[in-house]
Amino acid sequence: MDYRDTVFMSVAENLSFSKAANDLNISQPAVTRHIKELEERYRTNLFERKSNKIYLTKAGEKVYNAFKEIAQQYRNLDFEIGQFQNGISGEFKIGASSTISQYVIPKVIASFYKRYPKIQIYLMNGNSFEMEKLLLDNQVDIALVENQASQLGIRYRDFLDDELIVVTGKNSVYSKRETIGKDDLLKIPIVLREQGSGTLEVIKQALLLQNISFENLNTFIHLGSTESIKNFLQEFDGLAIISEKAVKNELYMKTLVRLKVAGFTIPRKLRIAYKQGHKSQQVELFENFLFSYNL
Repeated sequence: MDYRDTVFMSVAENLSFSKAANDLNISQPAVTRHIKELEERYRTNLFERKSNKIYLTKAGEKVYNAFKEIAQQYRNLDFEIGQFQNGISGEFKIGASSTISQYVIPKVIASFYKRYPKIQIYLMNGNSFEMEKLLLDNQVDIALVENQASQLGIRYRDFLDDELIVVTGKNSVYSKRETIGKDDLLKIPIVLREQGSGTLEVIKQALLLQNISFENLNTFIHLGSTESIKNFLQEFDGLAIISEKAVKNELYMKTLVRLKVAGFTIPRKLRIAYKQGHKSQQVELFENFLFSYNL
């Protein structure tokens, strides 16, 4: 691709001339010059300024989407040429929800790298809603999410079974109890993930199926990560509902205690999410590797 095209894509993805200059290690006036030359080529404005922010125009959006497809074709070409040279190469970006990025996918990526060391993977993380937004905005090539909802323009495929379980800290007044009732979920203080979290969405759906009102939970606080919840539980007389995959070590070390809820379980599926349309060969290779990996 022409270097001006690369500059334009950086500005479009950052929606900032200064951030693009920093990412590309060039001056901001140089970025401005490249964008001006590109706008002269197409005889139209590619960005518009509102207050202190810039946005893509309709023409800018069309140019950006076209450049993304061209960039993908270049990556595919690198991949195919690499195969001719007995070395598969290329790059792609994964967006993963917090639970998956911390407790599931790192070992898969490490194993994939051992087999395909010339493929560069970039991992971004956040909650499931944020990762789906990155996918729709072309910021990642694939997203690994833990929610149940489906967004328009995204295809989903299950890749792993998971279960959300109720846990409490070893020093909690509830740690001596092996089982609690569904009524206890409404009485005992509970710490939950933040809005936008796939875990929180699954909890809401599971409670709805049990005719339990989410709003009636005795929610003490919402926290932004599973790690913060696990640490919070060490000094909290209450409960949390989190992925069993996130607490294996804590249950083994007995710093957390699992409590069964009579007549109530929360199974879920972890899913791969793709934007509708073409899938790169690198992503397909990783997908096949993920499904063959013994998670």
